[in-house]
Amino acid sequence: MTLMVIIVSILLFSCTRQKKEHTSFIVHPDWSKNAMIYEVNIRQYTPEGTFSAFEKHLPRLKEMGVDILWLMPINPIGEINRKGSLGSYYAVQNYLTVNREFGTLDDLKRLVGKAHDLGMKVIIDWVANHTSWDNVLITQHPEWYQHDSAGHIKSPVKDWTDVAGLDYSHKGLRDYMTDALKYWIKAADIDGYRCDVAGMLPISFWNEAVPKIKTGKPVFMLAEEETPQMHDTAFDMTYSWDFFHLMNDIAAGKKTADQIDTLWKKEISHYNPDAYRMRFTSNHDENSWNGSEYERMGDAARIMAVLTFTVPGMPLIYSGQEAAFNKRLRFFDKDTIIWNGYALKEFYSTLIHLKKENRALWNGESGSGLTKIHTTNDHHVYAFLRGTEGNQVLVLLNLTNQPQDLKVKEIQLPGTFMNVFSGEETHFDYSLDFVLKPWEYRVYVKK
Repeated sequence: MTLMVIIVSILLFSCTRQKKEHTSFIVHPDWSKNAMIYEVNIRQYTPEGTFSAFEKHLPRLKEMGVDILWLMPINPIGEINRKGSLGSYYAVQNYLTVNREFGTLDDLKRLVGKAHDLGMKVIIDWVANHTSWDNVLITQHPEWYQHDSAGHIKSPVKDWTDVAGLDYSHKGLRDYMTDALKYWIKAADIDGYRCDVAGMLPISFWNEAVPKIKTGKPVFMLAEEETPQMHDTAFDMTYSWDFFHLMNDIAAGKKTADQIDTLWKKEISHYNPDAYRMRFTSNHDENSWNGSEYERMGDAARIMAVLTFTVPGMPLIYSGQEAAFNKRLRFFDKDTIIWNGYALKEFYSTLIHLKKENRALWNGESGSGLTKIHTTNDHHVYAFLRGTEGNQVLVLLNLTNQPQDLKVKEIQLPGTFMNVFSGEETHFDYSLDFVLKPWEYRVYVKK
């Protein structure tokens, strides 16, 4: 039976499909339609910090349900003006070789091949905006770099003293970078790129380069940027920083649950409905510079993870989150993750399989929009439905540190629903009326 929601005397907010100001020409790889993404910090993942050592974790990640592995930059790191003992991944010394600290090109190819054998895809982090100060391009093509008023090559941002900024007004640089992007697809059979600070480059470069690199295979492109035009021609997915910051603010008590609606209305009005948005509670930048999800969100960390997996968009898990790892990893030095028996493996496995098995939660137009259920306590409780083609998912969230009443009258929810975390079955007819504990989440699927 089709899920019907009838709310009498209560406004209904629904993420309807409507024409946006940006028309996308992106055709997503078919394998991405119900995928989630997992960020791999090779340096910190194992004591060895190598491709080969990480490779041993592939069966575990496959069992969790991971689809896309995002490897942080795999290129050699510059030594001039290096920060810390090992330097930043994002100070690239050579675009066409592998960081020997991680292993060899053959090691990378074997890792990608084994991931493919397990049904997973691999994308690598690409740093096109700047290079290290000892990148060969500095001496071969100094004109490709940004210069100050005195004619000296400069960093793109004052604090980024370990890198030199590139200048994309030069066709030669654009051709070189496009060829470098093509190289890794051919040399290592990777499946796409996460593009660092993509918005700092002219969008014209991406619009020219990406169609060229897609001629060999349907690669997946993720932009570290939050602007709708990135989706027009070049990128499958962008960061949803606004949503991330809102979750932090709700966890800290600075904002309330009902402000999520304002964010959805903004997204609906600006983004094409098939634009993938990446949802996350942590990543390498946030963990190292602003703290783990527990430092920023406290007891709300798990409910916010549930939110990232159930709202429209593609969820991200960062290395160590499945172990409830509560530490800021050092960015420029060795700092191995302590795995603690993978304390949240089942939690994340449940969320991943929920997404994969229910088309309502698939990405972009392959899934459904979000239909808000208004309660008598919208200020603190966020309740919504997602449903398509026989799949219905009901999500009830107490986004506060206090018990909250959840009451909805005159809703028709005919049928039996199962709580995906407890397995408990509940029959819903015409109303919801119960108390949610602090930061309690309930996610139901219709039987």
